Amino acid sequence: MTSDAVRRVRSGSSWEEAFGFARAVAAGDRVLVAGTTAFKDEVLHGEGDPYEQARVAFGQALEAIAEFGLDARSVVLTRMYLTHAHDVEEVGRAHRELFGAAPPAATLLVVDGFVDPRILVEVELEAFRGAENP
Repeated sequence: MTSDAVRRVRSGSSWEEAFGFARAVAAGDRVLVAGTTAFKDEVLHGEGDPYEQARVAFGQALEAIAEFGLDARSVVLTRMYLTHAHDVEEVGRAHRELFGAAPPAATLLVVDGFVDPRILVEVELEAFRGAENP
């Protein structure tokens, strides 16, 4: 794969600039989306609500892959990081609503915390640009 086969998309998040990363990177047929939370324009959406945070975070991740002409049907792997095991059902509900028509492989982990204690959910996803969409 040549270097011109890699394309990066930034969302404008202050974290991307501070830490030197892109929201999504396409490399060949793969599109990888970095850890994404429910922060939009420096405002946390769904504070205290794991379902809403998951919905917003996945929504932003899906916006990133849309830059490559992809949608939820192209997603082959999701990762969900939660701070509380009791939020599993609500985060799972958001995941099912977004990806249930074409379920990806998924990982869900409970972690000790995030850089901002109000964050309850962080998500990542991987999409495939050669997939036959159902």
